[in-house]
Amino acid sequence: MVKVLLVGNGAREHALAEAIKSSNKNPELISFISAKNPGIVKLSSKYIIAKLGDFSALGNFVDEEKPDFAVIGPEAPLEAGIVDFLATKKIPAIGPTKELAQLETSKSFTREVMRKYGVPGSPRYDSFKTVDGISEFMDTLSGIVIKPDGLTGGKGVRVQGDHFQTKEEALKYCKEVLNEHNIVVVEDKLIGEEFSLQSFCDGRFVVDCPVAQDHKRAYDGDKGPNTGGMGSYSSEDHLLPFLKPEHVREAHRITEKMAQALYRHTGHYFKGIMYGGFILTKEGVKLIEYNCRFGDPEAMNVLPLLKTDFIDVCMALINGTLSKTNVEFEKKATVCKYAVPKGYPEKPVKNEKIEIGNIDSAKVYFASVDEREDGLYMLGSRAVAFVGTGNNLKEAEQAAQSALDSVKGPVEFRKDIGTEALIQNRINHIKEITGK
Repeated sequence: MVKVLLVGNGAREHALAEAIKSSNKNPELISFISAKNPGIVKLSSKYIIAKLGDFSALGNFVDEEKPDFAVIGPEAPLEAGIVDFLATKKIPAIGPTKELAQLETSKSFTREVMRKYGVPGSPRYDSFKTVDGISEFMDTLSGIVIKPDGLTGGKGVRVQGDHFQTKEEALKYCKEVLNEHNIVVVEDKLIGEEFSLQSFCDGRFVVDCPVAQDHKRAYDGDKGPNTGGMGSYSSEDHLLPFLKPEHVREAHRITEKMAQALYRHTGHYFKGIMYGGFILTKEGVKLIEYNCRFGDPEAMNVLPLLKTDFIDVCMALINGTLSKTNVEFEKKATVCKYAVPKGYPEKPVKNEKIEIGNIDSAKVYFASVDEREDGLYMLGSRAVAFVGTGNNLKEAEQAAQSALDSVKGPVEFRKDIGTEALIQNRINHIKEITGK
């Protein structure tokens, strides 16, 4: 029997736990979590609750349990070097080392590697350690995007037209960023439709999951502040309604070249998930950013569709044999919608109890919740994800919404994710931009 260690306790990790336990290898799952996620706890033979960066507690746990390998869910432990730590215990991991995790944790690292090794898809950009030269560089751009050089939970990037209007406001934000981060990255604004391509990568070979599209804005119609992601959808043809096969091939080639460039730059193979946040523009596909783990919510779109045994995929990543592994996904559409606490993301209610009705229409993945003796409590961030699956997007959206409507308590959600009207807006946007 294989024993697998899972690190993390969000809805993404709940989906990973489900994928691990659905293996025909009859694996034993042990989990290192920071709150009592009822979905993960139910699937685990043992678990320990600690801060995810507490490597002392982790070390004691793995010394006792001796897992065969680990699956790392969130980005913060990767930035802290959890894969390097586990390597000292001779435990391989699905996830990159601290050095390779800079693909996500340092925007300037990623852009510099792209520039040095000729990886396509980068917008005009420059990185700055002081404000000197920023104003002059901004004058050369058609629009301004500002990115702190570090992890910000998906909420640190600011875009002209959305978060600020003038160059003066942009410079002010750059100064704020440099007070907290060593580097600020300034880029040309890309106009188009974003999409997420999550890929398995053993350092030499890349296999894509179905494409998904996340929805960062808090309210219907893409209004309101940015969030960690209110939901996402994927289509039964593994494209998106505004994408063509050549667009996905273009994104795939960028990820392939990035994997090669990382090896040339560091001398080590990236083993884990390379998740590209791409955007289709009138100039073709461009890279917004890379993450080095599954997306949340996009993991919930693709993992339930995986037909290949997840343990087999993990072993192929660890052993560098992905090119010999046939990775298949069901041809189904999925829609994921999050229930979040009222007031999220700016002033969310906390420690409020919720109840979920009897659901057979969709999968339920627990996120920022705590299971207590008298029920389920929200901790202040995205609480529960509901994923509908269907032969088409309409079926999948209805299944997700039906499940969401069963929740009782002070929650909010977006009704429009995966709906025909919102998707038609995406299609119209691309036609307007590309003229096709």
